[in-house]
Amino acid sequence: MPSLTPPASLPACTHTFGPGQARDPDLEVLLTDGLGGFSLSSVAGVPTRCYSALNVSERPPVERFAHLVAPLEVLTLPDGQERTLHALEIGPGTFEGGGLEVLTGVTLRDLLPEREQFWRGVQVRRRAFMPRGSGTVAYLYDVVSREAVTLTLGGFLVDRDMHAVHSGVPRLSVERGGRSVRVQGERTTRLTVHAPGAAIDALEVQAYPQRVHYRHDAARGETPDELTLGAALWQVHLPPGGGRVALVASGQNSGQDTDLPDPWAAYAQESARRRALVEAAWHETGVQDDVVATLAVAADAYLVRRAQPGGVSVIAGYPWFADWGRDAMIALTGLTLLTGRHAEARELLRTFLHTLRGGLTPNHFHENGEGAGYNTVDGALWLAVALERYVGATGDLTFAREALPRLRELLHWHVQGTEHGIRVDERDGLLLAGEAGVQLTWMDVKIGDWVVTPRHGKPVEVQGLWLAALGAEARIAQVLGETPATLNIQARAREGFGAFWNGQAFADTLGPDGRDDSVRPNAVIALALPDTPATPAQVDATLAQVETELLTPLGLHTLSPLDTRYRGDYGGTQVQRDATYHQGTVWPWPLGSYVDVLLAQGQVQRARGALRGLTGHLFEAGVGHVSEVFSGESLRPGGCPFQAWSVAELLRAHVLTTLAGRAGTPRP
Repeated sequence: MPSLTPPASLPACTHTFGPGQARDPDLEVLLTDGLGGFSLSSVAGVPTRCYSALNVSERPPVERFAHLVAPLEVLTLPDGQERTLHALEIGPGTFEGGGLEVLTGVTLRDLLPEREQFWRGVQVRRRAFMPRGSGTVAYLYDVVSREAVTLTLGGFLVDRDMHAVHSGVPRLSVERGGRSVRVQGERTTRLTVHAPGAAIDALEVQAYPQRVHYRHDAARGETPDELTLGAALWQVHLPPGGGRVALVASGQNSGQDTDLPDPWAAYAQESARRRALVEAAWHETGVQDDVVATLAVAADAYLVRRAQPGGVSVIAGYPWFADWGRDAMIALTGLTLLTGRHAEARELLRTFLHTLRGGLTPNHFHENGEGAGYNTVDGALWLAVALERYVGATGDLTFAREALPRLRELLHWHVQGTEHGIRVDERDGLLLAGEAGVQLTWMDVKIGDWVVTPRHGKPVEVQGLWLAALGAEARIAQVLGETPATLNIQARAREGFGAFWNGQAFADTLGPDGRDDSVRPNAVIALALPDTPATPAQVDATLAQVETELLTPLGLHTLSPLDTRYRGDYGGTQVQRDATYHQGTVWPWPLGSYVDVLLAQGQVQRARGALRGLTGHLFEAGVGHVSEVFSGESLRPGGCPFQAWSVAELLRAHVLTTLAGRAGTPRP
């Protein structure tokens, strides 16, 4: 009997889920197209959110609309017996379709999912991928059977904004067209079937409403149920021995080339591209292990092309974030410099240098594609840090010379004053920021008119970033043979930073009403930056405080559990989640700063131990990625299951720790 065809290219990393794990709807897999479009489901293909669909960007990388929630898949034997291969949750714990019962496992090859099913002697493997720049998702079926069998294919279709759901049956018309079908609503979805050597019957379309329950939306207090339009479109008659079939779905209004004449060649190309991503990261870092391989492929999902303005940007997290400036600059090192993607790092910096307004970077580009918000004090300062890291990693003095005037313009605006009360305090050279009703730091939740953690005045990590930005200007200028423009103010700011120390710990914020000594991770973020002044005793005290009150196996609490305002249960409705977001919830990305400080002290073993939980988490939620947050008490994953700076900072910390360990190992 023929066997399933081997992978199109040898993967660098492979991870297999057995049938029990593979049926877990909380394990989600992400496919992306580099334009902000994506396809999301459980590893077995069960839709679990309103975002579990082919979501195509109309104005890359934003303005995204959902098209295909899931394929319809039915296997028929010669005696007429049928087995549904898909599975849809239609109520809590209740599934339509028998796909999960015949599941033998799911294998990820460089994070491309292969679902394997077995029924009555028939093997069916389904591989899924999104070709780069396509607005298209393709499903490749390999069927092995002693007898002739029939595979019926179609889809469960919607036509809506990706953040919404249909409360009624979608108003869609299905136009038959042989091997290609157009589904028309406000937008167009095209589905095409390919089956070399097999007979294909186009079915008379009898569309029907199909309810789908989204368990993750229910847990988040969002609308959990939707009506989709189900339709069986083709019957593919496979001869004895089996064969191969492809189902391709695309959003026709994406403005992209969605034609996929040979899906198998496209899959081979995507497989090879992913292997090349791993090889580049292994070469760049010198660390050739599964963690780097996995995270190098994961990092690729967040790098996207912008239509307006052009250039590279970073989706902050899937499934609901657009591209955010702060997140992009924090993530730049891990996503691009450590993965050998220097050209994209340069384009990413250009994107945000060219969108500066009053010295500020966009906090985020709006999802509707119209403009951006500039309510951030730290985004532009992280840009300065990222720029210096880029120049240091690449030696690209041509770009350094191009960027230096914009960096100086950025700093000038901060000195003279810009939006939201951001300006230098002439008394101490530190940076003031904040105005009523506006949230400016990474702890930026606002519920109605309530800014949950306002931190107006002088936040500690903002001062570390301010000093780092001033230092970056001076060092880049010196490399270019120019005179630094910021040495005087840097000296004053370094001296002024001493006011944060109260004899035992650093304040979180020096505000208009006095010191805020809340125990948060922001002091360690400041100490991880290159120009923050601190004595060894102050560093030791900060580490002790972090380890005693903030450190968990998966990241740092945003507020000490000893604080009366601490909230340890992240979950519930959006209001409940937002109220908890920075009041005790655990965030993984600041763990990178904690590791930086440990490594600066030569504490490699402690740094390695601090990362074990996150590396173990890679296949617990958004497979191959790192979640946005974790609940403070249970450490249950929350927020986006796929988060850019979480992935980037784990990769950066893992590489630095591995290299530090090698440096400290005596040679034989």
